[in-house]
Amino acid sequence: MVAPLVVESDALSAASAEAEAERLAAALPGLKVGLVHGQQRADLRDETMAAFAAGELDVLVATTVVEVGIDVPNASVMLVEDAERFGLAQLHQLRGRVGRGPHRSYCILLSDATDPLARRRLEVLRESSDGFVIAEADLALRGAGNLLGTRQSGLPPLRVASLFEPRHVALAERARELADGLVADDPGLARRPELARLRADFAAAEEEGDAA
Repeated sequence: MVAPLVVESDALSAASAEAEAERLAAALPGLKVGLVHGQQRADLRDETMAAFAAGELDVLVATTVVEVGIDVPNASVMLVEDAERFGLAQLHQLRGRVGRGPHRSYCILLSDATDPLARRRLEVLRESSDGFVIAEADLALRGAGNLLGTRQSGLPPLRVASLFEPRHVALAERARELADGLVADDPGLARRPELARLRADFAAAEEEGDAA
């Protein structure tokens, strides 16, 4: 079982690994329940994972510390609580922790989300097991991040220059003038491969514009 939080939070209404481990231990007294999360000491975490892999634990409750690098062929069922709180890439990696052995396996995404976008994101996981398809869908549904803004992720919006737009051509010419000015001040710059490639790109763009 995978939960989005380590401990319960007053600010977030989401499942926590510690609370779920306690609940399952009480509900399943005949089974041994283990717990791993990122706030534990590494040696304790490794010891619990080794016990689970060896079959000494029946149920493992975890956070996304089990997202990668875990190989337990006997694990055949994964339940992800509040699945809408995870990224699609995370969910794709998580479900890869089951189905690694000969047993028929299941990954259950549990969510109370009513938001159409959240539901659609989870449907992507149901419809595809291709990591590239999932990544493309995630980008299409969430949009690009903002490297320079408060979101601090992804790329800023980019624009493509047009050789048929006078304003774009003027900007390109101004950029070349600035580069030539820098070379005039420091002739050593002319030998830099980056500037040589830039000059070649400008020349190719001019030829393409003339041909068009």
